Amino acid sequence: MRNPSAQRSSSWLSRPLLVLASVALLAACSRPAPPEAPVRSVKLLTVGVGALQSSLEYSGEVRARVESRLGFRVAGKIVKRQAELGQHVRAGQVLAQLDPKDYQLATDAARAQLASATTQRDLAAADYKRYQALKDQNFISGAELERRDATLKAAQSTLDQARAQLSSQGNQAAYTTLIADVSGVVTGIDAEPGQVVSAGTPVVRIAQDGPRDVVFAVPEDKVTAIAPDSEVAVRGWSGGAELLGRVREVAASADASTRTYQVKVAIEGADVPPLGSTVYVKPKVLNHAGVPAIKLPTSALRQEGQATAVWLYDAASGTVKSHVVQIATADGNEAVVAGGLTPGMQVVATGVHVLSPGQKVLVYQPKVASAPVSKAQTATNTVAIPAPVNATAAAVAPAAPASAN
Repeated sequence: MRNPSAQRSSSWLSRPLLVLASVALLAACSRPAPPEAPVRSVKLLTVGVGALQSSLEYSGEVRARVESRLGFRVAGKIVKRQAELGQHVRAGQVLAQLDPKDYQLATDAARAQLASATTQRDLAAADYKRYQALKDQNFISGAELERRDATLKAAQSTLDQARAQLSSQGNQAAYTTLIADVSGVVTGIDAEPGQVVSAGTPVVRIAQDGPRDVVFAVPEDKVTAIAPDSEVAVRGWSGGAELLGRVREVAASADASTRTYQVKVAIEGADVPPLGSTVYVKPKVLNHAGVPAIKLPTSALRQEGQATAVWLYDAASGTVKSHVVQIATADGNEAVVAGGLTPGMQVVATGVHVLSPGQKVLVYQPKVASAPVSKAQTATNTVAIPAPVNATAAAVAPAAPASAN
């Protein structure tokens, strides 16, 4: 039989082994501790005040100050069009024609009515003359003479009406020919031969000769700064001398599609760009070149909710913290800061999207490359040139040690 005491002692000895095995198993199953985040190097930018370089410039178009949309004063079918796009026309020149047959027939009818009314008037006048002689001889009453006088006056009114109708129909027939009432350049054709148009439908657009305007559009936040009679610099897209213009008109309401305001600038002189050419317009009231301002590269900005923020560097703790700024506009590739920064602050310039508040960083120090050394200089520096040695001196044995004396 086994000794009970020996069995108990063996069980007590096995317990520490089980505990050690369990600890080892738990240690093997537990997750390893996450590695520490690396300390990132950042490039810093010291906030300072600089001068703005860019100014607001808009694209515009040269237009005639007065542009007419000419159309027929009567309806009809276009049978001929003499005007062509870009053609210069003179006042009185024929631009287009309608089919005049119906209007000529109406004129003939009015002429016939005039002839009939003339005959009726002449007959009434002859009757009145005869009845006047009879009245002088007291063969008729005065009432009968008055009736003949009324008939004569009615015939005369009918004649006047027929004469006016003939004149009106003559004008209608003349309106079938579209004539330029001013001299200018044809800038648009809105109808072609064979098309039936109603009275007043635009057929030809003419830019009248005379003063020219530059027309451009500005956004809503800039229109209040542009006032009538303010100066504007204008230069052609293809080059040329810069012209000085003045604002002549600012639209009272925004365009329905673009939501911008149209501005017209009057320009005069011999060097005015051709009609329809593209120009650059620079309002002097919106020119901020040379104005001092705080500017930051766009790589230093990040979006924080609905605001724009930057990372400020704390030199004492070596950490960064988020700081909200207000951006006014852009100056080339840089953002103009309206508020939130003061000169002397240090801002992280790049890599802003991988940082977190309170994160420790290192200031990036650019490596300075050493000056290149030529092979000849290297050989000169490494090879030791021995001094000339006298052969006799080299053969002399070392001196004996000094005596004790």
